[in-house]
Amino acid sequence: MAAGRVVVVGSGIAGLCVALAAAPRAVLLLGRAHRGASASALAQGGIAAAVGAGDCADAHARDTLVAGAFRNDAPRVRALVDAAPGAIAWLQSIGVAFDQDHGRPRLGREGGHGAARIVHAGGDATGAAVMAALSRAARCAAHIEWHEGDGDVDALLMRGGRVTGVRLSREGVLLKADTVVLATGGIGALFARTSNPDGSDGAGLALALAAGAQPRDLEFMQFHPTAMDVGTGSLPLVTEALRGAGARLLDGNGNALMQGVHPQGDLAPRDIVARRVWQARHETGAAVLDARAGWIDWERRFPTALAACRAHGIDPRREPIPVTAAAHFHMGGVATDDLGRTSVPGLHAVGEVACNGVHGANRLASNSLLEGVVFGRRLGMRLAQVAPTGASGPRTLAERGPPLEGEELVRLRTTLWNAAGPVRTAEGMTAGLEQLAVLSGRGWQAKLAEAILAAALRRGTSLGAHWRGDSGVPSRQAVGSRAD
Repeated sequence: MAAGRVVVVGSGIAGLCVALAAAPRAVLLLGRAHRGASASALAQGGIAAAVGAGDCADAHARDTLVAGAFRNDAPRVRALVDAAPGAIAWLQSIGVAFDQDHGRPRLGREGGHGAARIVHAGGDATGAAVMAALSRAARCAAHIEWHEGDGDVDALLMRGGRVTGVRLSREGVLLKADTVVLATGGIGALFARTSNPDGSDGAGLALALAAGAQPRDLEFMQFHPTAMDVGTGSLPLVTEALRGAGARLLDGNGNALMQGVHPQGDLAPRDIVARRVWQARHETGAAVLDARAGWIDWERRFPTALAACRAHGIDPRREPIPVTAAAHFHMGGVATDDLGRTSVPGLHAVGEVACNGVHGANRLASNSLLEGVVFGRRLGMRLAQVAPTGASGPRTLAERGPPLEGEELVRLRTTLWNAAGPVRTAEGMTAGLEQLAVLSGRGWQAKLAEAILAAALRRGTSLGAHWRGDSGVPSRQAVGSRAD
């Protein structure tokens, strides 16, 4: 089975879409952790698609480019938005039941969108609904062999400069393959405050860098403005769709947070809102989301957010929700073309671990699940048509290296949050690099964090989600500026 086999590392939405579309080629799908803990399954946002009356792909593309500070690869943005309606139709065909109003998709609106174009399933449980349908399809697919829970790959097999397989950390098992696809997700868990699960720690990105793959845009990390402010680590997300339904952001003094900052107010692009939340917490001690409006249908549209609030003793129908900015989505990653090919032969990447330029300097809300479906299927269909390629030469291993654990990992997360959070300065990033240097010889996470900080330090001006506040705490107007 190994001859011509595709190994897909990661069983989130992007990995599952690759695996399904690669038929009839044999696919070995490796799930690093239980699928319920993936960032895909936790996604509360929906999928952006111009399917509503009066909406169009041109408008979706324009909003994507504006949010991305026009650093996006425009042809790939066009490919994404043009494919969006078809992606929704395909997901429906495999059993995703998108929310409806009188036989038509119920469309929500989120930050940065000029129209209501967000399709949801199960209210704010879209990720879980899509994952359930994709998982069912993958289990029924004869060409897919799915190994769950033992997919922690710690090295790539190399022969003659080409990737020819992977090594599992468990017992050092070697798995040969003609093609390896990384679909391992993002890096949010490297930050002290994140909306991501613990497994989103950049492991796949670190593997690719160890093999010599070129990175791209590592400095661009999106911070979601409304994670629940209940400590550190992986925090519950309070979906942006609540603001689309009428919830308002307030500072610690009860003042409207976004008034006069941006024409779209509470639904401004995420980087702008996240910086205002960050500023409010520093200046007034708190930021809250007031979602007590009587017309918000919690049970039907926001059951996930309601359950998370209740789990922390908050009744959002009667009291504001404390919120904080939190590391949410990495626009950077392994540099790929529009077919998922990296600079290393035999190695592909897709989803959040990859950077094909579609998101630019700041991802537009609800384009991430869409990217996983569109570019995952595109890569899988290409692999289905490509003949296996041989490799010669001595076999070597590109090893990720040992991990940081315990207090050292906590120190790294705190360092990266302080140095490369929503507002960055040269002084803070330089200090962060000095602190990481102490850890870099002990774990791969420190080496990856150093690469992220070094990229951020090199970019001396603000752009998208990368905001330089070197002149001091940004003014209210500067935080909302689109001059970057």
